[in-house]
Amino acid sequence: MKLIVTGGAGFIGSSFVRQALREGWAEQVVNLDKLTYAGNLENVQPVAEHRGYKFVQADIADTGAIENIFAEEAPDAVVHFAAESHVDRSIHSPAPVMQTNLLGTFTLLEAARRHKIARFVHVSTDEVYGSIPEPHEADEKYPLQTSSPYSASKAGSDLLALSYFTTYKLNVSVTRASNNYGPYQFPEKLIPLMISNALEDKPLPVYGDGQQVRDWLFVEDHCRAIRSVLEKGGAGEVYNVGGNCSLPNLEVVQRILHATGKPASLITRVADRPGHDRRYALTNAKLTAQTGWQPEMTFDRGLALTVDWYRSNHDWVKRIKTGEYRQFYELNYSQRAD
Repeated sequence: MKLIVTGGAGFIGSSFVRQALREGWAEQVVNLDKLTYAGNLENVQPVAEHRGYKFVQADIADTGAIENIFAEEAPDAVVHFAAESHVDRSIHSPAPVMQTNLLGTFTLLEAARRHKIARFVHVSTDEVYGSIPEPHEADEKYPLQTSSPYSASKAGSDLLALSYFTTYKLNVSVTRASNNYGPYQFPEKLIPLMISNALEDKPLPVYGDGQQVRDWLFVEDHCRAIRSVLEKGGAGEVYNVGGNCSLPNLEVVQRILHATGKPASLITRVADRPGHDRRYALTNAKLTAQTGWQPEMTFDRGLALTVDWYRSNHDWVKRIKTGEYRQFYELNYSQRAD
């Protein structure tokens, strides 16, 4: 199988690229990435010399570039990760989010339609469901209730992707995953930010009361789920992907402090952000029933592996905490995203 993977230099996309080539179920992977602040070719260094790997730098919203790439590469399938995915950034500056997440997805779908691509998997987020009151869990038919420009852009791109099945019979599936964590994650999200700050004895900023609940999914489990949807998922179907591990943010931070051997005094409370959802919760029942996928990594084991990786790769963190990222960090991380 030959894949075009968009956003393959980002956190989840690079994990997917490494997994696909390491396990050998994809013979060729074309990594299409714009290399914005969160895209880092170091993330795919372990497979950079693989004979089936190719990198192409391009903006998914650039119609001409995407047309040329699809014509030249003639992929069997597209797995679409590329997105502006940081909620705080979408609040401070929503225009790039709309450009990439909506226009970029449209551009890819059009190219896939024109070139009769056999399979298209659009990777989305549980944030499109908004805050879920206890004890409910969102299934794939749960109403969409977006709370930020980011989640609204993803909900819009989900519906656009599904419309290409309804209207054009493009073989599209949509996945909606819960919060990912693991090695190589850009340190603006909760877990990598807290780990990197703890290891540097810096304050760990926690929004509000810290009781916002998130479901945690190890990135390798997520990539296995996407493969299962790619190979076994139905056209025009949506699949939730969760880790079956719901925890309040404050408890996650406390576990990180325990894993790093740092004191609770590093926790710093900051004002909550606008429109902050209290609880995300979803069910994997459909995905498990149709493909057999289930998460394998326990949170404690996954967190220990992640802490060890950040401890061993301090230079990686140091290199990316420069330039454009540092400017955003210094301006906004009296606030913090999850």
